[in-house]
Amino acid sequence: MKKVLGALLFGVLIVVLAACGTADEDTNQEETNGDGGSSEEEQSLYDQVMDKGVLTIGTEGTYAPYTFHNDADELTGYDVEVAREIAKRMGVEAEFKETKWDSMFAGLNTKRFDMIANQVGIRPDREEKYDFSKPYTYTTAVLVAPKGGDVQTFEDLEGAKAAQSLTSNYGDIARDHGAEIVSVEGFNPAMQLLSNGRADATVNDRLSVLDFLKQREDAKVEIVDRQEDAAETAMMFRQDNPELIEAVNEALAAMREDGTLKEISEKWFGEDVSTQ
Repeated sequence: MKKVLGALLFGVLIVVLAACGTADEDTNQEETNGDGGSSEEEQSLYDQVMDKGVLTIGTEGTYAPYTFHNDADELTGYDVEVAREIAKRMGVEAEFKETKWDSMFAGLNTKRFDMIANQVGIRPDREEKYDFSKPYTYTTAVLVAPKGGDVQTFEDLEGAKAAQSLTSNYGDIARDHGAEIVSVEGFNPAMQLLSNGRADATVNDRLSVLDFLKQREDAKVEIVDRQEDAAETAMMFRQDNPELIEAVNEALAAMREDGTLKEISEKWFGEDVSTQ
């Protein structure tokens, strides 16, 4: 009887000790993963950027004079310089991720980069899904066609083939005028199709077209029409990141106030495109 009682008491003691051990482990685990710790998911995007010291930026790298590679194969351009200056004023490094235009928004959605610097126009359908900085460029749309061709005005786009990026503002303009859209991935392929006679026209950014015509004086295309309403372009972000957007806007405001934004603009275009 005494042996049985002793065995029972010994078993109870083992259970109690095991329970105490589990409680201690749970307490230690809570101390490790509780309020004292901080995961990346709990941090705001701004805090993540500042902790890493890197602002990751999506851009095309093929859209002169905004974002392209120079003769030394260095990424440069108006948007690239503006983005680098923003990062510098935030006290972080600018890291660029080059992506085709039609994959740009998907890259932002999947958190491949923190913001886009690629002449993204502000428009209502995008504002439903994304957030924007204050505008840093104002430009107009122009209609480009082969010299002496049938397309001479926006009204002539009805039934014509227009080489356009499917998700661009300019593609919407061509579509609204009844054009048949020939899909391209960016400005250069659009101009190539136009030069090769595989498209009748393209609606595109005035400053990019002027730069193209300056570089390609032999090009058999010309600006035949333009829209006077200025389009506003800005840095684009995933929604719900107000601290990062505020930091970018503060940098842009300081650049505008001390003349840096105007200086970068005049370097690339010979005029200030950062104001209306």
